[in-house]
Amino acid sequence: MNEAVRRQLWEDYAKLKTSELREKIILEYAPLVKVVAGRLSMYLGYNVEYEDMVSYGIFGLIDAIDKFDMSKEVKFETYASLRIRGAILDQIRKMDWIPRTIRQRQKQIDAVMKEIEAATGREATDEEIAVRLGITGDELLEWQSQMKVNNIISLNEYVEQGSDIPADRNMSSGFEMPESVIEKNELKDVLQDALELLTEKEKKVILLYYYEELTLKEISYVLEVTESRVSQLHTKALQKMKTKMGNYVGILDR
Repeated sequence: MNEAVRRQLWEDYAKLKTSELREKIILEYAPLVKVVAGRLSMYLGYNVEYEDMVSYGIFGLIDAIDKFDMSKEVKFETYASLRIRGAILDQIRKMDWIPRTIRQRQKQIDAVMKEIEAATGREATDEEIAVRLGITGDELLEWQSQMKVNNIISLNEYVEQGSDIPADRNMSSGFEMPESVIEKNELKDVLQDALELLTEKEKKVILLYYYEELTLKEISYVLEVTESRVSQLHTKALQKMKTKMGNYVGILDR
């Protein structure tokens, strides 16, 4: 459906509010739910079924359709993406997907990584982390896989803070305030420093995911590794980058 036809559909729905038109809009934007669920699956790995996330996201799409205001100069896709993401994460949170043990393991790994890096002046290896924790390498991989669920915390914070579209999204002016330019330049520098902490494969995963916006499956094809391996690389990369990103770490959850 082209943009003109889509806009006409929205205008008709705004006037008539029929269930038939609503159903057409739901079907038109259903692929957006799959996109949002696919990106969230990078954080959650195999802890939550992709099909379940799509089901939860449909409720967010319907909520977005019911609340969308065409008079505001905001793309429906932008508004709906936030609602869809929020619906998925709300449902997962209600199901209590973050046991206390996983939170504790996250803290233990972070603390050990800092200790080793402080003592050696370089990043900690998986072997060193496992030895310090008194677990095997396979157990460490299992911990890292489980910790993907812990990323829901920062994602939820982003959704809750950003569920309403900021006022400046409605501004058509292309003028950028000086402080915005400074922030962007600072962000570029911080990102560059953070990327330097990564191995080549970890760096490729981050660049392909955040810059090229490839899915987990697509990245696995590019790197010729399994999806689970891509997921592990992503988790490790985020852990390393958080030490450098500071206040900017929130952008990795968008």
